[in-house]
Amino acid sequence: MRSALHAEWTKVRTVAGPLWLLLGAIAATVALSAGATSVVTCTSAGCGGDPTRLSLIGVILGQAPVAVLAVLIISGEFGSGMIRTTLTAAPRRITVLAAKAVTLTGLVSAAGTVAVLGSLLTGWLILPGHGVTAARGHSALSLADGPTLRAAVGSVLYLILIALLSLGVATAVRDSAAGIGIVLGLLYLFPILSQTIGGPHWQRLLQQIGPMNAGLTVQATTDLHDLPIGPWAGLGVTAGWAAAALLAGGLLLRTGDA
Repeated sequence: MRSALHAEWTKVRTVAGPLWLLLGAIAATVALSAGATSVVTCTSAGCGGDPTRLSLIGVILGQAPVAVLAVLIISGEFGSGMIRTTLTAAPRRITVLAAKAVTLTGLVSAAGTVAVLGSLLTGWLILPGHGVTAARGHSALSLADGPTLRAAVGSVLYLILIALLSLGVATAVRDSAAGIGIVLGLLYLFPILSQTIGGPHWQRLLQQIGPMNAGLTVQATTDLHDLPIGPWAGLGVTAGWAAAALLAGGLLLRTGDA
């Protein structure tokens, strides 16, 4: 396992693509969060909604580069034929996939932490100037606040799970374009369907089972009783998607031809 991890880390750090995608994820997350918080205006008590969730809204966009990175980590090897060299050097295919998952987890953990902290810092700086203050019922954003800390940690975990989901899908389909299309479809199609479908029951169901809808409930810090699913339960749904994708990808990698 150690040699496989060393090999995967060497691959990642010797090409520019992963670094740019991680920087893109950070930039996209913070930029969208800054844009969202800058247009909020609070003029009366009780306005402003959920400042923490608003400050972390950039994760919705920042997850896309993370997903692309995760897909390319393995589908790029299938496309170039390098996977044969990888599997010759490390014949245990599940070990190879595990090494890729561990490496990816480390990279996304670091980038996700920077992105989430940057988004919260942006909200902390911008929101008070738009009336989201203690005088109107909103305390300053702080990681010392339990719900805010849960939202921050949960957002990083969410990005890691999206990366693992994407890795599993890419391992199964072995094609960059197909893998990216499937993952982005899973992430963004459920919210669209939940808004366009007519029945409230089906809307709620789609919000409960969609990997993005469910997972991002972990960012909520107010009105938790109105959520379609609880914060940690929602993140558990995303974890289930990631586990299923990795299981399917691992089985197909183990039994299929390289």
